[in-house]
This record gives sequence, structure tokens and C-alpha cells, in this order.
Amino acid sequence: MAARVGVITFPGSLDDSDAARAVARAGGEPVPLWHGDHDLRGVAAVILPGGFSYGDYLRCGAIARFAPVMRELVPAARAGLPVLGICNGFQILCEAHLLPGALTRNAGLRFIDRDVRLRIEATGTPWTRGFSPGQEITVVLKSGEGAYVADAATLAELAAGGQVVARYADGNPNGSVGDIAGVCSAAGNVVGLMPHPEHAIDALTGPGTDGLGFFTSVLRAMASQ
Repeated sequence: MAARVGVITFPGSLDDSDAARAVARAGGEPVPLWHGDHDLRGVAAVILPGGFSYGDYLRCGAIARFAPVMRELVPAARAGLPVLGICNGFQILCEAHLLPGALTRNAGLRFIDRDVRLRIEATGTPWTRGFSPGQEITVVLKSGEGAYVADAATLAELAAGGQVVARYADGNPNGSVGDIAGVCSAAGNVVGLMPHPEHAIDALTGPGTDGLGFFTSVLRAMASQ
């Protein structure tokens, strides 16, 4: 039986179908979850996809973090459930205090939409264990508020705990401190990534298949439990 991975749809989500397709391509069973759900439906992992949840009013992710489904997700994530937040999902995880730091407007105040090279640094998470430390991959970046920021103490903790999951490897496209493209929780099960791996799973339609590794990694992690 294929592992069941939940994909949450918020009003304004854009990449939920892409995330579900990536799960299926990796060999899992995508399970749709709605922002108003009060049940995670027994899934073994959850993805918060990209988009503009609730229109990105207030701050990106600031309203979504209060959605009913988040009342179920937050304690589950703190108990060890693997969770991946992509782009807007990363913003939501920061707003929900499942990840440290925040995402702010890009340097130059322009929306960025292009392929980027990432260097994977943390391979102990369920979402990245299929990569090699220092491996460089190509995925898609498309965001207007993708610059990661954190105070000096938080950055020191991230470095000491090996919580920087990925850094931009070919120049800093959005002004993120330390070229940070993704981070994880102290336990490693919650990962936030600003670029979109789900848009790099098919050589025909994307920049190669490098992004598929995030989804095959979590399926293997779940199978080994």
C-alpha cells in the first residue's frame, strides 16, 4: 500500500495539484486536505503548498496559520509528523512558529520567477535524506516575499544545529540572509523551502527531475519506520 501524504489546500493555494502530482510521481498516495478540516485523515506526512493563502492579506501566511486544519497540524508536527512547507507553505510554518525566522519582501521588491541552483546542506531530515551533503540541484523559484530573515541568535542556533537545509548556490536571488533557501525544525521533521521542488519532477515540463528527491525521500523515510 502506498504511503499517504496529505496536501493542504487553502483559499488561494496555487500549487496544491502540483504537490499532489509530485507525491504520486514519487510513488505515494496524495490525500487532499482542506483548510477547514478538523482531521488529518491519518496521513503519515503533510505538505503545505505554494500560492497566496487567503490572498496574502496582512502578511503572507498570517491568516492561514489560524485555519482549523492548522490546529491539528501544529501538535502533530511537534509530535514528529513530517511536514514540508513550500513557498507560501514555508511562510505559514514560520507564522505558526513551527520554524524559526520569517520571510520578507525580495531585495529589489520584485517578484522572481526563474530556475535556481540549490546546495543541500542538511540531509538528516525525512525530506532530504535521499540527497548527498553538498549536492547541488536545480529547482524553480517563484516568489515576491521569499527573503529569509532571522536575528543573529537564531542564525547561530540554526548553524549549530545543522538546521539550514539548503542555500542558494548561484548567487542570492532575493536577499535571504546567508543565502538561506530552506530551514528545518530542531527535530528535523518540519522543513520549509522557498523554491518549488514540485515544479522540477519531470524532464519534459521542468528543469530536470532534481526536485523529485524531496518526495521520494519522505516516502522512504516513512517506509523505514
